[in-house]
Amino acid sequence: MNKTLLLILCDFLLLNLLALTRWEQVEPERNRAYAQPAQAEEGESPGAASDLVDLMRVSLEDERQQREQVADQLETTKQQLESRESELTQTEQERAAIAADLQRKTEEARQIEERAEAAARDAEARRLRIAQLQRDLEQREQEATRQKEAVEKLEREGAVARDRIESLNVAVKVAEQEKLILRENLDAAKVEVAVIREEKQLIQEQAGVLAEGVGRLADESGELTREIRENRPINANTLFAEFLDNQVAADLESRRSGLLGPIVNTKSVRTILVSDGTNVYALLHASDTPLSYDPPIEYEAFGGTLRRPAGEAAVTAIAYYQHDPRVALLPVDSATAARLGTRVYSLGSDPFKFPEAVLVSNNGRYYGEVEFKLDASTPRYVRMKSRILSRLFGEFSPSTGDIVFSKTGELLGVMVDSTYCAVLLELPVLTRVPAGNNAAGLGTREKLREVRAAILRLPLKVQ
Repeated sequence: MNKTLLLILCDFLLLNLLALTRWEQVEPERNRAYAQPAQAEEGESPGAASDLVDLMRVSLEDERQQREQVADQLETTKQQLESRESELTQTEQERAAIAADLQRKTEEARQIEERAEAAARDAEARRLRIAQLQRDLEQREQEATRQKEAVEKLEREGAVARDRIESLNVAVKVAEQEKLILRENLDAAKVEVAVIREEKQLIQEQAGVLAEGVGRLADESGELTREIRENRPINANTLFAEFLDNQVAADLESRRSGLLGPIVNTKSVRTILVSDGTNVYALLHASDTPLSYDPPIEYEAFGGTLRRPAGEAAVTAIAYYQHDPRVALLPVDSATAARLGTRVYSLGSDPFKFPEAVLVSNNGRYYGEVEFKLDASTPRYVRMKSRILSRLFGEFSPSTGDIVFSKTGELLGVMVDSTYCAVLLELPVLTRVPAGNNAAGLGTREKLREVRAAILRLPLKVQ
């Protein structure tokens, strides 16, 4: 029989027994130490009650054991539940951590995607820029080809001009020979006038006609001589000798504050005086001055002296050439230029007449001839041929700050680097810094910042 069913049956019998028993009629004997066994009533079997009690005891014992097992199972279940709650808490924490990491990964993925999009946009912009540069390069190559053809045409015209000059030289010689013949004829005519009085009037008229022809011939000869002089290149030795005779020594000094005290910077350079027809300047490269524009610095003092054997003059300011501020100009008034007793060079009216120029180093020690080429992309510059010069005075190559003269004896420009020469056809000023001494500063930082910005706007090839 099933234990559960037996337990239910025993419980049912026990409840019936308790319900049918009359507890108020039972009087326990007080003086009995032991209860006497009850007499079995008629019709009632004494062994049945004992079996029922035994059965109930067994059932109760089984129920107790089952309850203990149930209690043990409950305890085990409780422990498992607590363990699962702990695991659930840990799992929830891990889930939160995973969610936070997932959110962080999502944010990183979004940032990476944004960077990728930005990189793609930048790559597209660069591609468009490269395409534009390629088109510009093609246009410049075409322009360079046209310029090359124009230069070749100019060279051919120059050859024709040289042939014409030679023809003019021959014409001058012929004119001089004719002049000599005329003089001989005049002498003969004078002799004939002394000998033959009858032909005096005729000879005088002929002499007047001859004198008029000689005058016209002399005027034409002077014009031819001037044209020949203008088209004849001056020897480089002559140009350098003139530079030595007319050079001006410029001694410059600046002062600014430093961590350990005042910082004094001095520069000395050999230069010349040049005029644009209105103003006179001493010409030099900005790197030969004691003022730095990279980076722009606030100076407390700036000054200097221009020296010649005939006298000295104080530097009143420094100006910067508008088209390329690397060319520095020291203003000099006319009276000071006259007192220094030096030639004031003029700017070239036709600087490209000859394909070569004469360079003089900024220390006045070396010079040489160098060929130059025009560059359509940099119209204010000429490109010097990069080779070592040894034609005139040892080995010499163009360098920054060299002064460049045309073969006509006029100033061509200044070397802004070792390749390009800034051609000076005029001298407009970008800004100027006055000489002076002020502990609070001369206001040079803003002006030198303007100089640096102008240089950065120049074409990359000449920066």
